[in-house]
Amino acid sequence: MRFGRASSVGYTDDMEVFPRITVEPDKCGGKPCIRGYRLTVEHLLSLLAEGMTQEELLAEWDFLEPEDITAALQYAATLVAGKTG
Repeated sequence: MRFGRASSVGYTDDMEVFPRITVEPDKCGGKPCIRGYRLTVEHLLSLLAEGMTQEELLAEWDFLEPEDITAALQYAATLVAGKTG
């Protein structure tokens, strides 16, 4: 696993930046996504913040697994704490 930090122009390689969180420059504008799918961590967290439940998220996206939601929350917590890179 490789941990990455965005530069001012973005990531330069396809990479896994946190367990289950991937970044691909040509996908979703280089934003962190769930396991290479076109579901960004940002969108997932926004839905949780708006009150969508974990069960609703899992029903909405058939590829999504409970561990993906946990990874997105852990990734966000790590970013807020400034522990990446």
